Amino acid sequence: MIIIGLGANLPHPEHGAPARTLEAALDELALRGVGHSARSRWFASPPWPASLSGQPWYVNGAAALETALGPDELLRTLHEVEWAFGRVRTERWAPRRIDLDLIAFHGVSARACGEHGIAALPHPRMSERAFVLLPLKDIAPDWRHPVSGRHIDEMIAAADRCGVEPLEARVEKHLASGAAGS
Repeated sequence: MIIIGLGANLPHPEHGAPARTLEAALDELALRGVGHSARSRWFASPPWPASLSGQPWYVNGAAALETALGPDELLRTLHEVEWAFGRVRTERWAPRRIDLDLIAFHGVSARACGEHGIAALPHPRMSERAFVLLPLKDIAPDWRHPVSGRHIDEMIAAADRCGVEPLEARVEKHLASGAAGS
């Protein structure tokens, strides 16, 4: 299974709200020969790390992809789509219109090499991030980490889930409370 994580916390001038932008990114990937067989629900998550609490909340999800590309070519394609959507890599953890991460590629384990392009697999920090794990569970409820062998449920139990919830639940809470924003 090939899995990517998707995220955004800024609106896009053409596509609008983060969830719509991420849907458009999946459409763009399909135009480039990278389809998806499954997509998680969208999840709302606070900025990470917690020291960035002044940023807008993120919308995150995961998708299972179908492609003939290898991991490095796929990572380059993900970066090309980010660039096409206006992503400029300035500083780590900066707000962004789009973030596409290669999380896992058919159980391959590889260390990143070089400054650009060579994929580290599975994603080196995925097992500590609930905003990756909860969407991943939506599309692969029996997934196991290819290196540690840990089950998705075990990783979720150990991760800080503070604030990460399905986007619909967050919207419903705000509507019920009369809140206008996050």
